[in-house]
Amino acid sequence: MYSFEAFQELCNELTLCEDLDLITEPRELERFSKDFYDYSPILKDLLKDCSPELVVRPKSQEAIELVASACWKRDVPLTLRGSGTGNYGQCVPLRGGVLMLMGAMTKIKNFDPKTGVITVEPGCLLRDLQSYLAAYGRQLRLVPSTWRSASIGGFVAGGSGGIGSVRWGFLRDPGHLMGLEIITVEESPQRLRLDALEAEALNHAYGTNGIISTLSLSTAPTIPWEEVCIDCEDWEKAVALLHACAHAAIDLNLASLLEKNIVKHLPALSRLSCNKHRLLFLVAPDGITTIQRLADSMGGEFHCLGLEREQSRTAFRELTWNHTTLHMRAVNSQWTYLQMLLPQPEFVFMDTIKQRWGEDLLWHLEVVRQQGAQRLAALPLVKWNNEDRLYELIAHCKDLGAVLFNPHVITVEDGGLGLVDVNQVEAKKNYDPNGLLNPGKLKGWLDV
Repeated sequence: MYSFEAFQELCNELTLCEDLDLITEPRELERFSKDFYDYSPILKDLLKDCSPELVVRPKSQEAIELVASACWKRDVPLTLRGSGTGNYGQCVPLRGGVLMLMGAMTKIKNFDPKTGVITVEPGCLLRDLQSYLAAYGRQLRLVPSTWRSASIGGFVAGGSGGIGSVRWGFLRDPGHLMGLEIITVEESPQRLRLDALEAEALNHAYGTNGIISTLSLSTAPTIPWEEVCIDCEDWEKAVALLHACAHAAIDLNLASLLEKNIVKHLPALSRLSCNKHRLLFLVAPDGITTIQRLADSMGGEFHCLGLEREQSRTAFRELTWNHTTLHMRAVNSQWTYLQMLLPQPEFVFMDTIKQRWGEDLLWHLEVVRQQGAQRLAALPLVKWNNEDRLYELIAHCKDLGAVLFNPHVITVEDGGLGLVDVNQVEAKKNYDPNGLLNPGKLKGWLDV
């Protein structure tokens, strides 16, 4: 543990840098110590007292290097933060030290119109990237439901998928992240360029194994997505219709299904109020008639709402993924959630779970592309009772074959498949040899 004197030396050294803002006001320290981990009652209790001693905001690569070196020389932990839109405490400093805000690093450094690859600093907001790309007829492949406020560096380091996952899968799938520039945490920090393969180890690593200073990502040609919703009286038919649309020869950017007791609490859809289960789609214009035909064949009530209005807060992308959880928690903060990949056949699994847990669990499904195939993922709303009850539900889902991605834990591995990624650990050895970056979040490092 670093001493008071060492920390004062660090502050004195950083004060001399003109490209670095230093923040010490207690309310600001507290504000920057939190993300949306309060979605989880477990994390809310676990992380409530975590805070840094100092927050810094670098405005140049040189300032980042100075912070990295100053922390290394005094053995002070360093935690990175994007926009703080994560849900698992990814950017919460478990062991104090310095919290580095990357939000001033926003330059778009290059765009290749031939390949569609964009190179950008980590603090650039996704909404600003979308606006920039629109002028070239391109759009981001994947965005979270928090795309208005999320930064690209935070999304790659702490996110996994979202709107676009029905087409493109997840961020860690090969072909999305094309390269990184990183800064190491050493006495004399290095600037290193990593190719797509080398960069994989820093993708969804919570900023534990290298400071991302520049990212290169693939983009997609722009499609003017249309918003379509279908209401179904019967849940089994709704699930079958979701499958049918996901496997049709059409372009989709979103395919979601919400149980009716969720739908009635989404005020943004009050103009289409009903007491039925609801499917939400972002579909290419030439796919609308196919979805309508499939809906008619299964007795669904079809609505086409026209061209997606990205800037509207009633856009479908802000009703799905974890924004669904956000809306439900606004109604009742006792709602929390799980994340899982459903076993097949999905309806049998969901019916079994529902019979046991009743209205304490409400189904929210998202179609995702996993290893080239369309699968159903779920972010079910779960009524909080206590930790034992939650883990009883998790165990029940696992016993029936679901793959759980637990949002109530703090380590990279436990929130994923529970397995240590040796490449992530090896990257930390190479780029953060003293283990100062976001300590406590990479389980494989703790076990070294």
